[in-house]
Amino acid sequence: MIASLPHPWQIGNMSPTRDDPPTGALKPLTTFSGKGNLLMRISRTRSVRPAVVAAMAITLSLAMSACQGDAATETESPGEPTTAAQESPAAPDGAPTLGATVKEIIEVDGESFKDLNGSGELDAYEDWRLPADQRVADLVAAMTIEEKSGLMLIDTLNAECGGELGENAEDYLNTQQMRRFIFRNTVVEDATECEAATGLSGSVITAEEAATFMNAMQEAAEGSRLGIPVLYKSNARNHIDPLAVPGVNTAGGSMTAFPKEAGLAAAALGAQAANGAEPTDGDMSVIQEFAEVMGAEWSAIGLRGMYGYMADLSTEPRWYRTHETFTEDADLNANIMRTLVESLQGEMDEETGSSLSPDTDVALTLKHFPGGGPQELGLDPHYSFGKTQVYPGGAFGEHLKPFQAAIDAGVSSIMPYYGVPVDVTYEGVTFDETGMAFSEQIVTGLLRDQLGFEGYVNSDTGIIEDRAWGLEENTVPERVAAAINGGTDTLSGFHDLSTITNLVSEGLITEDRVNEAATSLLTPMFQMGLFENPYVDAAAANDAVGSDANAEIGLEMQRASQVLLQNNTDDSGAATLPMEAGATVYVLGNLPAESVEAYGFTVIDGNATPRPSAADADYLLVNMSARNDREATQQYTSRDYENHPVNPMVLEGVAGLDGESNFGETDACIAFGAEECTDDTLMFGGSLPWESDILDFTGMAEAESWEVVPGLDVVQEAMAEIGDPNKVILSIYFRQPYVLDEASGLRDAGAIVANFGASDTAMLDVLSGEYAPTGRMPFALAGTRQAIIDQDTDLPGYKETADGELFAYGFGLTYEE
Repeated sequence: MIASLPHPWQIGNMSPTRDDPPTGALKPLTTFSGKGNLLMRISRTRSVRPAVVAAMAITLSLAMSACQGDAATETESPGEPTTAAQESPAAPDGAPTLGATVKEIIEVDGESFKDLNGSGELDAYEDWRLPADQRVADLVAAMTIEEKSGLMLIDTLNAECGGELGENAEDYLNTQQMRRFIFRNTVVEDATECEAATGLSGSVITAEEAATFMNAMQEAAEGSRLGIPVLYKSNARNHIDPLAVPGVNTAGGSMTAFPKEAGLAAAALGAQAANGAEPTDGDMSVIQEFAEVMGAEWSAIGLRGMYGYMADLSTEPRWYRTHETFTEDADLNANIMRTLVESLQGEMDEETGSSLSPDTDVALTLKHFPGGGPQELGLDPHYSFGKTQVYPGGAFGEHLKPFQAAIDAGVSSIMPYYGVPVDVTYEGVTFDETGMAFSEQIVTGLLRDQLGFEGYVNSDTGIIEDRAWGLEENTVPERVAAAINGGTDTLSGFHDLSTITNLVSEGLITEDRVNEAATSLLTPMFQMGLFENPYVDAAAANDAVGSDANAEIGLEMQRASQVLLQNNTDDSGAATLPMEAGATVYVLGNLPAESVEAYGFTVIDGNATPRPSAADADYLLVNMSARNDREATQQYTSRDYENHPVNPMVLEGVAGLDGESNFGETDACIAFGAEECTDDTLMFGGSLPWESDILDFTGMAEAESWEVVPGLDVVQEAMAEIGDPNKVILSIYFRQPYVLDEASGLRDAGAIVANFGASDTAMLDVLSGEYAPTGRMPFALAGTRQAIIDQDTDLPGYKETADGELFAYGFGLTYEE
C-alpha cells in the first residue's frame, strides 16, 4: 500500500558619449551602476511569472524622466542617480520598455526612442515601430566591415568574482567588435568564498552578481558607436549533474534542480501513460512546466540565449554525451524540441514569421545538426579518434526529425556537430567526408534549402583551431573561409576579427556573405527587444533564481522522472516496494543516513568504516551508478600511441584511421606534426576510447577508466549478507544506458528503480511510498554488453541483436493500490 497516489501530473497548477568617436570605438568599460540615464516604461502587457515579477521593479530604480521635444534633451551624466520614472504622455498600448544608461532618449511624434548612434535624430534601426527586417537592413548598411565581421565571432567571456568584468572584455568588445558571448560561470547562492577563475568554468558568482555582470556588458555595448547590444548564451544548467564538465554542460548551482534531460522525457512518458495513453510521444505539459521555470531564471540574470537543447537521439549508448540527450525515440524528441522552442522562445507569429519577441525568455541554438547520436563505437568527435559519424541502419532521416520540428516551430539558431559523415547518402546527395560545419552540402543544401531553416548557424566551439576534421592540414584562414562560405554564420571559440576582414580584402569571402551573416545575427536581437532594453533588475535576481516555488516544481519532476523497473513479490505476495514504515534499512552509496532516518526508518550505515554487516536489516538500500575515472582518463596522451590498442575505425585517406593504427595516431600532433595534441587528458569526458564498449556493471567494475559507485564487490557482499534478494532495493542513476548484466547479480534485486538525477528527498518519497513511481523509460536497456556492440548505432533499442533488450522503451511499473 502507499500513502497516496499522485495525480498524473501535479506540476501544472503549482503554484558613447554625444561626441562622435572613431569608427568602432567604445566607451571605456565600467561596472554597471544601475543608475544614470535610463528610461524604463512598461506599457506592453504580458503574462508575468511569479518568479520574475520582482525583476520588473527595475522600472523604479533604473529610470529617468521622459524626454520632451523632437530632439535629445540635456540629461544627467551617466552614473548619477535618478529617483523617478515617468511615462511619455500619450504613450500607446504596446510601446516597448526602453532601457538606456549611456545613450540619450529622444522623442519623435510623441514617442520615445533610444538614440543608439548619438545622432540626435531617429534612424530606422532605432525605430521600434518598424518591422525587424527594415531595422536590420538600415543597421547593416551603417556598419563597417569590422563591425559586421565581429558579429560572426562568439567565445567564452565569464564574470570575475563579484560579477566584475574580466580582462578580455575590453578586447572582445572594443577590438574584436563581438556581441555574442558564452557564459560558463556557475551561479550559486553564496559566493563569499569566490576564488579567481580557473579554466573554462570561471568564478562562482551569485545570481545578483551574474545580472550585474550582464548589465555591465550591456552598458559597455550601448556605449559603442552604434549601440548594438550583447547576447549571452550558456549550456544547460538546470539539471542535477554531479559530473558536469566545463565546455559540455554547467553545474546547476542555485538554479532550480531538475533531473537530467532523459528524466524529463521519462516524466513526460509517465504522464502520458497515467492519462491512459500508450507512452509513445509524451505529455508535453511536463516540458512546458520545466521550460517556464528555466526560462524565467535565465532571463532574470540577463541570460537570453542557450547552446541547447540537444536534439540528438540516444541511439548509441556508448556515446558519452547521451547524458545530455532526452531519448532514443525520434517522435518523442521531435515533440520535446518543438515544445521547448514554443515555450522558451514563443509560438510562431504568422504575421512576422518568427517565434521571437520581447516576451522571449531564451533563444535556442539547437544542436548538433544533423544529429550527433550515431557516433562510431560511441566515440565523441571532440576527439580526433571519434570524428566518424555513421548510419549503418540507414536511419539518417530519423535523426533529422527533431530538427525539422524545431525549425517548423521557429528555432532561432542551429549548431552543426564536429563529426564527419561516413558513407552517407540522403535523398540522392552523398555528403563529403568533412566536418559538418564546413560542409556546404549539410549547412546550406540540407539545413537551409531542404529543411527550410531561416535562422543563423552557430558552429560548435573549437572547429577552427582544434577540431577541424577534414581540414586538419588547412590553415586557420582557410578553415574560416570554408565554414563561412559553407553557410556557417558565427564561429564559436574564435575571436580574431582580422582573419575574417583579411579574407574579405583578399576576395576569399565576399562582403555580401558577411552582410548575409550580419543580417541573420542581428535579426533575433531586434525581435527580442534587446535594442530597446537589454537590462535586468540585478537586485531581484537572487529571489528569482531557485525560489521556493520553483524548487517545489523541480522536486515534483524529480519524483515523476523515476522509473520502477522491477518490484518482486515474496511468497506471501508482498512487494519489495514501497518499504514498510519503521523498518530497519541498511544504506549503501551516496545517501546520507540522516536523510533516510527522517522518513522514520532505523538506519544501519553501510558507508561506515569498518563496514557493518547487513544481516539484521529489513532492507538493503543501494544508491548506485557508474562513472568515468577522471584520474585514469586524464593520463591519456596521444603521444603514447605505441602503448595504445588498435583503433578499428576506417576513414579512407585520413591518417590514423586505417583500421591498423593505434588510438592516438590520428591526432594532429602525430598525424600532421602539430605542436599540440587535441585529445590529451580527454578533457571533455568519456572513457578511454578502447573501453567505450564497457557499459555492463561487471565490466565497468574491472575497467581502467570506469568505476562503479559504491563498488560492485561491496554491493554483492552486502546482498549476500542480507540473504533474501527480495530485501534488496537498487536505485540506479543511469547517466548512460548501462547494462544490468547477469553476472553482476544486480538483476536479482527485489526492486530496481532507474533515476536520471534525483535528490535524496525525491528518491525517498518514491521508495517510502509517499509518491508512486510514474516514469517510463526514455530509452531501452540492453540485455548484454554484446547487444550494445551488435546494435546499429543509428537505430533505437536492441531488437535487431541476438541478446535483445532487458527493458524496452516506454517500460515502467507503479505500485499496486
